[in-house]
Amino acid sequence: MYQFFVQPEQIQGKTIRITGSDVNHMKNVLRMKPGEEISVSNGVDGKEYRCGIESIDGDEVVCTLRFIKEEGLELPSRIYLFQCLPKADKMELVIQKAVELGAYAVIPVAAKRCVVKLDAKKEKNKLARWQQISEAAAKQSKRRIIPEVMPVMSMKEAVSFAADMDVKLFPYELAEGWERTRQLVDGVKAGQSIAVFIGPEGGFEDSEVELAEEAGFVPVTLGKRILRTETAGFTVLAWLMYRLEGGAI
Repeated sequence: MYQFFVQPEQIQGKTIRITGSDVNHMKNVLRMKPGEEISVSNGVDGKEYRCGIESIDGDEVVCTLRFIKEEGLELPSRIYLFQCLPKADKMELVIQKAVELGAYAVIPVAAKRCVVKLDAKKEKNKLARWQQISEAAAKQSKRRIIPEVMPVMSMKEAVSFAADMDVKLFPYELAEGWERTRQLVDGVKAGQSIAVFIGPEGGFEDSEVELAEEAGFVPVTLGKRILRTETAGFTVLAWLMYRLEGGAI
């Protein structure tokens, strides 16, 4: 079943109106017809609005609400992935998989060893592209929200933004002690806000590690092997997803 996102005001009683680029996709790509059932979310209340297509006319698809599913499909904690800017188009992969794994938001970080440098124009274009990827991944994975890809932050800004979060994980290649990683992940509880910092290809500079530690971040190891920047985030998110949905590493 296909899922689409709408603004809250597009849901009025039992009538749901879909507009924008989704209309063309439904008409000309999916070739949907009146009577077909679809899933709609407003990205705010976490509910799934199951509805049937009544008409597809011009630039609008009109649907009628059939029932609402309220059970939570989102993780019970908000996970913020702070991803230092990787080379090439790796950020697109990071965002796509982070959304699939349940991240609440992705924050690009310009650390000192990041090769990629974005000026204002490039950042604006990149953010628009990254948000589109987040939305597509949210639709594919049946999320009830579209995780926000926030504006690029400096390391100092990112650490300050995350300072008051309940759990602060800082994977670092020089960290030791697998037991500490295990204790931190096993201690995660529903309802907590969680910050996960992932460094660039060249790793964090010592001053950045010190900055994070002063703000209460705990450097942790991800194991004996050195993971690529795009793999490290997926690893931590998968652990947290498993933990929050009833398991333990």
